[in-house]
Amino acid sequence: MLLTCMPNSAQAQTAESPEARMRRLETELRAVQRQVFPDGAGKSFGPEIAPSNATTAAAQRPADTAVSDLLARMETVEAQLQRMTAANEELQNQLTKLGGRITALESSLRSASTVGPSASTSSAPVKLVPTGPVPAMTLTKPAASTQLQPSPDRVAAVRAIEKPASDDKGEDEYGYGYRLWEAKFFPEAQQQLIRLIQQFPKHKRISYARNLLGRAYLDDGKPGTAAPYFVQNYQANPKGERAADSLLYLGVAMTRLKETKRACVALGEFKQVYPLDAIGRLKTQFEAASKAVTCN
Repeated sequence: MLLTCMPNSAQAQTAESPEARMRRLETELRAVQRQVFPDGAGKSFGPEIAPSNATTAAAQRPADTAVSDLLARMETVEAQLQRMTAANEELQNQLTKLGGRITALESSLRSASTVGPSASTSSAPVKLVPTGPVPAMTLTKPAASTQLQPSPDRVAAVRAIEKPASDDKGEDEYGYGYRLWEAKFFPEAQQQLIRLIQQFPKHKRISYARNLLGRAYLDDGKPGTAAPYFVQNYQANPKGERAADSLLYLGVAMTRLKETKRACVALGEFKQVYPLDAIGRLKTQFEAASKAVTCN
C-alpha cells in the first residue's frame, strides 16, 4: 500500500501526536454535533461551516424545541382522543338507558291499559280505546245489591252548579264538567266528561277532557280506573295541551296502586319528554309526586 511505500522519515513527519489527534477528533465531533444537533451540544459556539439553504430553517430551530413541540402536540392529541372516547362511551350508555326506559314505559302503558275492576272500586272494567269512545261509567255498588243513590241534598247541590251557555256546546260541556270536579262532585263530573268525550271527540278541549276525567277518578279514590284514561290521553296526542299532565298523573296513579317501578318509569319519562313543564307549570305537582315514591 502507499503508506508502506513511504519512507520512515515521511511517516514520522505526518504522524500526529496523541494530544493533537484528540484535539482534531474533538473538533470534528463538535462540528458534526453542530450540524446534526444545532445548539444541542451547548450554545457557546456557532457552526464552523454555514449550512445550505435546505437546512437553514432546521439549523435555526433547536432540536430539543422541535421534540418538545412534537411531544406537546402528541399529548394534546392523546388528551383529545381520550375525551372523545369517554364522550362516546357516555353517549352509548345514555342511549342504552333511554332505550330501556322507553321499553319499560311501553310495557307500563300496555299493562295500565288493561287495568280492570280488581285495581279499583268500579263495578265495570274500563278498557283503553285510543281512537274510539270511552265506555260509559256505572256507579259503584256497595256490599249490598242495591245501587247507590245520591241523597236529595246532593242532587240539589249538583243542580245548583250553573252550566255555562255559549255558542260553543263542547266548551260548555267541558266547563260544566270542570265545575263539578272543582266542587268535588266526582261521580257527576265523571259522567259529564264521559258524555263530552263521546259527543265531541274532535273538540279542541278533548285533551283537557280526557285528562280531567282521569283526575276525577283519581280524586275519587279509583287510581286503577283513572290510569287508562291518562294512558289514552298521552298516547292519543303526546303534544296535546294536557298530555304532560296525564303522564305525570299516571305516575301518581301507579304510586297509589303500589306499582313503584311503573310509577318511576312514568315520572322519569315525564321529566325526559316534558322538561319545561317539570321545572315550570307542573313543577309543584312533579316535586310532590317524586317525593311520594322512591326511585333508584
